[in-house]
Amino acid sequence: MMNQEDPELVRTAAPAYLLMLDALVATYPNDETFLLPAAKLYGAYAGIFSNDEAQTKRMANRAKDYAQRALCESEEDLCEALDNKLEDVLEELDSLDEDELALIYTFASAWASWIQANSSDWNAVAQLSKVKILFKWVLSYDAHYDQGSAQVYMGVLESQLPPSLGGRPDLAKMHFENAIRASNGRHLMAKVLYAQQYARLLFEQELHDRLLNEVLTEDAKAEGLTLINQLAKQQAKELLAESAEYFE
Repeated sequence: MMNQEDPELVRTAAPAYLLMLDALVATYPNDETFLLPAAKLYGAYAGIFSNDEAQTKRMANRAKDYAQRALCESEEDLCEALDNKLEDVLEELDSLDEDELALIYTFASAWASWIQANSSDWNAVAQLSKVKILFKWVLSYDAHYDQGSAQVYMGVLESQLPPSLGGRPDLAKMHFENAIRASNGRHLMAKVLYAQQYARLLFEQELHDRLLNEVLTEDAKAEGLTLINQLAKQQAKELLAESAEYFE
């Protein structure tokens, strides 16, 4: 699916696949073989294709539920620690190794997407610190994980607030640049989010426009990134069209 060049085709075909995964999860409710792919697809659809706020929340909720069920089935102690202090989460993560990378990354991604879908709820936003811990753990094992996508998530998370409110855009910049390097510049959505989340936050129009123009001139085809790159090109065009007005 991620190598598909036609986003609209994926948009129309994905619901049937989601229903199939729902059926498999219903049949095998504790099997992460089905829970993790279902969580990934629901999270992707919520973040990429859903334009309706209510639908986005429903799909993000489903993604988080599936990912959390997989996590709790495999790592019960970590699952319980997530309701406790940060120190408890760190202690449980210390007992894991790289065999759990896919599990932790999928859950962290679903959780981050759920927070984004519920960003108006401060109780949801307050959970960001624990999500960051999970992504940092993933990056401690593999700084290039998922072709830099783990770095992209951290870049977005670190750019949620301006410096005046305690945000760390310097860390966001580092993560976005790490993501671009990790993919040899092929992860075009990393550049789009770098422009949207960081350059706009700090009012850096030159950086903003340069990144987006690079996206528009790059080839979208890249193993495992073609679909997201096509969507990145669409977003880059829209953001560039707004640039003059935004930065005036």
